[in-house]
Amino acid sequence: MKRISSAASGAIPGAGQASAVAAGSGPHATNGATSPVPPRKPRGRPRSFDRATALESAIEVFWAKGYEGTSISDLTAAMGINPPSLYAAFGDKERLFLEAVERYEASQGDSCPYCNEPTARGAFEKLLTYMAEELTSAKHPRGCMLMMAAATSSSASVELQAALAKRRAESRAGMKARIEQGIKDGDVPRGTDASALSDFYVTILNGMSLQARDGATRKRMLATVAQAMSLFPAVAGKAAKKAVGRKKEFA
Repeated sequence: MKRISSAASGAIPGAGQASAVAAGSGPHATNGATSPVPPRKPRGRPRSFDRATALESAIEVFWAKGYEGTSISDLTAAMGINPPSLYAAFGDKERLFLEAVERYEASQGDSCPYCNEPTARGAFEKLLTYMAEELTSAKHPRGCMLMMAAATSSSASVELQAALAKRRAESRAGMKARIEQGIKDGDVPRGTDASALSDFYVTILNGMSLQARDGATRKRMLATVAQAMSLFPAVAGKAAKKAVGRKKEFA
């Protein structure tokens, strides 16, 4: 992912030049004495910016404007670097964007480890509640960066679009796996279509992201969460009591 160009080191004089210096002739000779040959300066400027901080600034720009709406000048202005430094440190706009997406996903996952919840319902409720608050936060651009990417990368390369599609598929697969675990544990009814249910909640999250971009309040987002969770399949009888007991054990 990281494409960092290393500066060339000082070059060693060639054999012919070295012989001439040793013999006291050539441009470096002075009355039979030789003067030291100054080393060549490294080509290019050494990096003088904090890479991690610059990446966080790039995330903010991509998050606010989307992939296609973000220009190199937008990025360099926000990151406090010039275009050559951007290309040397990150490769190009696409590679920078993918690295920004990777960092964004990591921060979201660290903030909301929803799969650690003891029941599938608890996991999805935690995820949706977290997203309702995150999508409407005033600390960063509204909405979800990945959803913005999906809506603003139609002219991007096939490779970039495939990479983004893969990440979305992985997110959906994680939800599906959590539902399947719930079925196995007994806190989700047997016969539940894990694939259809995960698709439903992916659609809810996508819609919440778009609503947040349009200015929906946190109160409205939480109301959506409550409605979505009311449709989560519930177990009955002994299975329900067993699931509640297991949840208390994890509490």
